[in-house]
Amino acid sequence: MDKYVIKGGTPLVGEVEIGGAKNAALAILTAAIMTDEPVTIDNIPDVSDINVLLEAISVIGATVDRIDRHTAVINGVTIGSVEVEYEYIKKIRASYYLLGALLGKYKRAEVPLPGGCNIGSRPIDQHLKGFRALGAEVEIRSGNIIAEAKYLHGAHIFMDMVSVGATINIMMAAALADGNTIIENAAREPHVVDVANFLNCMGANIKGAGTDVIRIRGVKSLHKCSYTIVPDMIEAGTYMFAAAATRGDVLVKNVIPKHLEAMTAKLQEIGCDVEEFDDAVRVTCRQRLGRTHVKTLPYPGFPTDMQPQMSVVLALARGTSIVTESIFENRFKYADELMRMGANIKIEGNTAIIDGVERLSGARISAPDLRAGAALVIAGLAADGYTVVDDIVYIQRGYEDFPGKLRSIGAEISQVSEEKEIQKFRMREVI
Repeated sequence: MDKYVIKGGTPLVGEVEIGGAKNAALAILTAAIMTDEPVTIDNIPDVSDINVLLEAISVIGATVDRIDRHTAVINGVTIGSVEVEYEYIKKIRASYYLLGALLGKYKRAEVPLPGGCNIGSRPIDQHLKGFRALGAEVEIRSGNIIAEAKYLHGAHIFMDMVSVGATINIMMAAALADGNTIIENAAREPHVVDVANFLNCMGANIKGAGTDVIRIRGVKSLHKCSYTIVPDMIEAGTYMFAAAATRGDVLVKNVIPKHLEAMTAKLQEIGCDVEEFDDAVRVTCRQRLGRTHVKTLPYPGFPTDMQPQMSVVLALARGTSIVTESIFENRFKYADELMRMGANIKIEGNTAIIDGVERLSGARISAPDLRAGAALVIAGLAADGYTVVDDIVYIQRGYEDFPGKLRSIGAEISQVSEEKEIQKFRMREVI
C-alpha cells in the first residue's frame, strides 16, 4: 500500500494553484447525463472519486470521452440502464446524485446505498422526502434505493435540516418535473450554486441558489453546453492552513476569496496575515499563533471539511482552543494519531479541547478519512523529524497530486510503496 513519507520542520513558501471543486464536479458530471446531447466540462479534478464516478456513468451506457486530464465530454443519449452496480460506486458518497439525475430524466433509478468516508451518520432521508414530494415512490430493497414515478410534478419542499446532497439531488430531479418547485431551508454552499449554474447552462430554470430558498420551474428537456467547474475551496483552505501550521508564506492561486471568508477570518483571528487578491489569497505566518474557538456550521459558517486542518494548526498554538463539530459525529478520529505526534487533545462528545504545544514530533500514523488524512500530512510537515502517513488512498479521493503540489512550495514529501523506500528517503537518496 502506498504511503507518504515526510521530513517536517520546513516552512512552506511559494505559489500553489487550486483545481476544480471535487464536491461540485461529482454532482455536475452526474447531471451531465440528463441531456441526450454532448456536454463538455473542464476544470475537473483528477482524483479517485471522480474517476470512480465516471466509470460508473460509463457502465450504465453514457459516453465518457476524457479529452485530457481535466476535461471530459459526456453524452447520456446512449444510456441503456438506470440500475447502477454496487461494485462501481461503493467507494464514494456521491453515488446518490445518480438518483436525482436518472429519476429526473427517466423517471426511474436504482442506486446502491452510498459509501465514502466513515465520518459519521449521513442519512438520506431528506433526499427521499424530496423525491416523494415530487411524486416518486421510493423504497430501499436489498441495499439499493429504488425510486420510480409515472411523472414528476413540482412541490413545495421544506428541508428538515440543511443538506447539500439533498438540495442538489432534489434540484436535479425537479429541473425536469412538471410545474414549479420551491426548496426551503436549502443548502447555500458554493457547489450548490455551481450545480444550479450548470443545470441552467443546459437549459434548466433555477433561481435562488446561494440563498435558503431555491425556486425551480421544470422544463421539458435539457441541451448541450460547455462548463467550467468552480475552484475547490477545501483544497484552497488546506494549503492556507498548511502555510499557517509551518509558519510559511504561500500564495494560493485560482480561488474565489469570497468562498474562503470563514477560514480567512479564523486565520486572521489567531495571528496570520491574509492578503486577498481577485483570484488568489496569500497566507503569511511568522510567529506562534494564538488560541480560538471554532464551531463547524453549514456555509457560510466554518466548513466541517476544514475542521481537522484547523485542529492541527491549533495543536501548535498558544493556550487552549475549543473545536466543536456540529455536522458529523465521527470527525475526531484523527485525534489519536495527532496525539501520537505529541499533541494535547481531549475529546468530549462532539468537542475537542486542544492545549497547544510548542512542537510536534514525527511518527508513524494512519489517515482515517479524506480531510483528516490531509490534516495529518500538515501535522507531519510542521513536526520535527520524519512522519509516515499510511492509508493515503483516502487522501487521493480528494486531492490531486498532493505531494507534487506540496513539493512545489518547499515540502519534503514523497509517495512510496515499500519500507525500503522510506529508509532511502531518510538517507536522502533519490527514490
